[in-house]
Amino acid sequence: MEAAIRTVLRFAAGHGVRCSDPAVLKDGSNLLLHLRPAPVVARIAATTALVRQNVRPWFAREVALAGYLAGRGCPVVPPSAELPPGPHEVDGVVFGFWTHVAHTDAVPAPGEFAQAMAQLHLALRDYPGELAACGPLVDLSLGVDLVGGRHAGLMRAERDRLAAELDRLDPPRQALHGDAHPGNTLRTARGLVWNDFEDTWCGPVEWDLAVLAGTSRLDGAAALAAYPLPVNPEAVAVCKRLRTLQGLVWVLASAQRAPERAAEADSVLARWLADVVRHKV
Repeated sequence: MEAAIRTVLRFAAGHGVRCSDPAVLKDGSNLLLHLRPAPVVARIAATTALVRQNVRPWFAREVALAGYLAGRGCPVVPPSAELPPGPHEVDGVVFGFWTHVAHTDAVPAPGEFAQAMAQLHLALRDYPGELAACGPLVDLSLGVDLVGGRHAGLMRAERDRLAAELDRLDPPRQALHGDAHPGNTLRTARGLVWNDFEDTWCGPVEWDLAVLAGTSRLDGAAALAAYPLPVNPEAVAVCKRLRTLQGLVWVLASAQRAPERAAEADSVLARWLADVVRHKV
């Protein structure tokens, strides 16, 4: 990613933002780079570019939705005001710019997080922007062929079965966070602030709740129980299984980019295969 970082720094300098002390905040599905001393964080597509190939629409939807929420006073990390937030593509590198927000690593209590999610869902109900209607199914359609190997057929069949079951349940749909777990919030002086809306889509709130239920950062079951708005438990159950399949695709893709994660990917795959067999019995 060194070449990508240099590309981003040159772009920022061309827009008057000079960085003398760049700091990598995270290197995961995207690389987050603090352009110190400027209050700017660059999000650079990494594994996302492998799974999604053309990631610009995801980045664009994120900028639009986060800007909308920030404009309404919602607690979100806003797009950068120091330079055009993007998304930009230079020399094959896709990136966007965000405001750096001071925060701690404190994890919210389950009830606090559930209330924050409910407030976010209420704020998103009237979002007028264009969103993808398939959300995680896009990752599965693109990613299964890329990383599924000899299990690709089984993964596609499970994807199709779960998608049909969710359609049958037909829960109400609205704008979502898309990856709503505590790792995508920041503990700040003003309370919890939402971050990383790249996975936003128009779907059932049960998807965000399935993401929450599966987190290891807090008691997901307790947080799910504390969510105060109406929920369809059957839809949550289907979304949990879709989320597990999406997570498998991402960990397999991460192992392609970082071979040291191969053992982890093999373990996740083995658990998923065992789970599929168990649900068929």
